[in-house]
Amino acid sequence: MIMTDAEFDLLRSLLETPSPSGFEQPVQRIWRKFLAEVADEISGDVMGNAAALISGSGEKGLRVMLAAHCDEIGFMIRYIDEAGFLYFAPIGGVDAHLVPGQRILVHTAAGAVPGVVGKKPIHLMETKDRETVVKFKNQFVDIGCSDRKQAEALVSVGDPITFAAGVERLEGGRVTARSFDDKVGIFIVARVLEEVKRRGLLPVDLIGVSTVQEEVGLRGGGTSAYWVRPDLAIVVEAGFATDFPEIDRKETGDFRLGGGPILSRGANIHPRLFDLLLETARRNNIPVQILGEPRATGTDANVIQLVRSGVATALVRVPLRYMHTPAEVLDLGDVDHAIHLLTEFLFRLDGRCSFIQV
Repeated sequence: MIMTDAEFDLLRSLLETPSPSGFEQPVQRIWRKFLAEVADEISGDVMGNAAALISGSGEKGLRVMLAAHCDEIGFMIRYIDEAGFLYFAPIGGVDAHLVPGQRILVHTAAGAVPGVVGKKPIHLMETKDRETVVKFKNQFVDIGCSDRKQAEALVSVGDPITFAAGVERLEGGRVTARSFDDKVGIFIVARVLEEVKRRGLLPVDLIGVSTVQEEVGLRGGGTSAYWVRPDLAIVVEAGFATDFPEIDRKETGDFRLGGGPILSRGANIHPRLFDLLLETARRNNIPVQILGEPRATGTDANVIQLVRSGVATALVRVPLRYMHTPAEVLDLGDVDHAIHLLTEFLFRLDGRCSFIQV
């Protein structure tokens, strides 16, 4: 598979559409619109999760959930001071080191308002302060206003903020953007559903789900799985690439851009699903990398596994450099390999399979 211009345009649209946790519906609308002509049914729930069903050929076949989260990290306005500066708090896990000096967008009911996170020039800083991280409570956004009244005419307390970074192509099929974590996942889910529809009926019911609020506690993964009632689930996520300087691979493992998707293995992963994914990769000459995860994975897989009486769950990750920064980097070849792997895996399933461990 090679990503077409139309497919890349869909990926770009997902990446550049704001969706901080709790404010995901702009990107959900794009995802649902794309799948409207692919799925047999599009639905949603009170949390904001979106689902697309492709019905299988079997009368009582397995229900397979293919899930990824659409929310991204960001910020929220907490206070507007008399001079018109905006004070904020992070949404999700944001590194305070990298925020000062960044360009941002405040997302209001009337549209996006550009701004910058202020930063004292190095010339005016005491020597000791140059190596100190500015706490979020002391960071502020400048949208160019001169007083509170002017700022409040444009933005409101509670408005979400994202980094303003867009998509840029790098060398060798690599791309940088904010929010690959996990817009790349919902892109892969959408593309797999499209490939399944093109190839013909599965013996299982396939439900693609774009979940919400993963970055603030894996909330949408658990609630959507309760509603979807899957027999098995594959979560598609971003994973840590470790092929850049200052990484201790003895601790993290060795994961490289262009090395193929990462298959997690551990307590959060059903062993039969892991084996099936690995066998599928080998049969189809799809490169994969293996990650040993002895604890909970910190992804939607962790909560989906525990829904109702348990769900057979696996986790497929796309290696990503510089996660949770405005300059995340991945290799489009890994994205294509993930789509190929998941599509081939689904066509290997037998609707009568049992995943009860004995």
